[in-house]
Amino acid sequence: MNVGPISGASFGARQGGARRRGGRRLAALALGVMLAVTACGPGGDSGPGDGKGKGKDSTAAQSKQSEAVVTIAPKDGAKSVETSGALKVSAAKGKLTEVVVKDPDGERIDGKISGDGATWTPSTHLAASTKYTVHAVAKDSEGRTAAEDADFTTLTPKNTFIGTFTPEDGSKVGVGMPFSVRFSRGITSPEDVEKAIRITTEPAVEVEGHWFGNDRLDFRPEKYWKAGTKVTVDLNLDGVEGRPGVYGEQDKKISFTIGRNQVSVVDAKKLTMKVMREGKVVKTIPVTTGAPGYETWNGQMVISEKLTVTRMNGETVGYGGEYDIKDVPHAMRLSTSGTFIHGNYWGGDAFGNRNASHGCVGLRDVRGGWDKKAPAAWFFNNSMIGDVVVVKNSNDATIAPDNGLNGWNMSWEKWKA
Repeated sequence: MNVGPISGASFGARQGGARRRGGRRLAALALGVMLAVTACGPGGDSGPGDGKGKGKDSTAAQSKQSEAVVTIAPKDGAKSVETSGALKVSAAKGKLTEVVVKDPDGERIDGKISGDGATWTPSTHLAASTKYTVHAVAKDSEGRTAAEDADFTTLTPKNTFIGTFTPEDGSKVGVGMPFSVRFSRGITSPEDVEKAIRITTEPAVEVEGHWFGNDRLDFRPEKYWKAGTKVTVDLNLDGVEGRPGVYGEQDKKISFTIGRNQVSVVDAKKLTMKVMREGKVVKTIPVTTGAPGYETWNGQMVISEKLTVTRMNGETVGYGGEYDIKDVPHAMRLSTSGTFIHGNYWGGDAFGNRNASHGCVGLRDVRGGWDKKAPAAWFFNNSMIGDVVVVKNSNDATIAPDNGLNGWNMSWEKWKA
C-alpha cells in the first residue's frame, strides 16, 4: 500500500527519521478508522454486511405515503356555518372513496361522491344549531389512502318559520286526503322547502307536490289513494332557508293510513246522493242543494272537518243576516269558503224535491241530532276526514282546487307543472 509511505513522509518532514515507524503506525491506525467508518456507512446500526443501511428503508417508507390530499370545507372548528352550500369535501391527486358526516345523534347525512371522485356534496340541507363531524378518505393512483377529519357547528337563526299540517300523525283518513302544509311565513325558495319534505308510501305510488301561493304546499297521487295505503312524511324543515334569513325549525315524522274507499256523488238535478264503497252503491240519500242564486259548487270535494253541532251565520260567508242557525247538526266541511254537507231539520219536504239551501248540501235530520236513523246522522257516522263528496249537475262552476283540500279538480299535468 502507498498510504503508509505517503503519511510517513509527511511526518518525517517535520520530525525526522526516528519517528517514521511511529508515523507509519499512526497512518495505519487512521486508515483502519476510515475503513471502519466506510463499512458502517450512515447510521451504521443496520447490521453486518448491509452497506447501504437504513437509508433504503427511509426512502421506501416515504414512497408508501399517499399522494392524495383531502380537503374539508368548512374548516375544522368553524362556527355559525350556513345550513346549505357550505359543506363540501374534495380530493386532489386522488379520488374520494368514503365520506361520513354525522350529527350528534349519530345520524348520517346523505350525500354523493362525484363521478370522477373529486368532490362530495350533501344531498340535503343541514340542521341549524348543530355540531357535525366529518370523516373523509381518498386513494391515490397507487391505491394508497389518505384521511381527514373535522367538525363544525351550524348557525343559530334569528328568524324562523313552521308548517301547520294535516292530517294528524297516526290518523286514518279517506282516499281523497292530501298531505297539506301551511307555512307561517311566505316561502321564496319553494324548491328547497319542497325538497325537504319526503313522502313514502306502502304500497309505493308516485306522490307530487303543488304550491298554492307562497304559503301552502299540498301533496297527492295522480288518483285517489288505494285503501289501506300507509303514508309516511319526513318533514325535515329544520335549517331550510325558506326565505332570506328565515329558517325552518321543524324535524318531524308523520304517518297516516288510508281507510276504506268511500266516494259519495251528489246529483243537484236528481236531488240524490249515492254513497259508494269500493265503487258499489251502499246507500242512496235524498238531498237538497243550493237554491237558484246560491248554487252549490260542482266538483270533487274532500271532507276536512267534522262537527257534531255548529253555528252557521250568513254574515261569515257574505250573506249578511239571511240566516243564523246556532245548532246545525252533523256538519262536515267541504270548502274553506263555507260549503258543508250537514243535517237540516228546518227544510221540510225539500229533500229530494227542491234545492233550498244557501250552497250547502242538506240531509234530513232532527233538531239536536239525536235520531241515529236520520240520513244525516247515518252519513256523519259512516264518513271520515278525507272522504270525497262529488257534486255534479249544479248550475255553478267547479270549485277552485285551493278552496279546501280540493286539488283533485286540477289535472295531473297541471298539478305537477
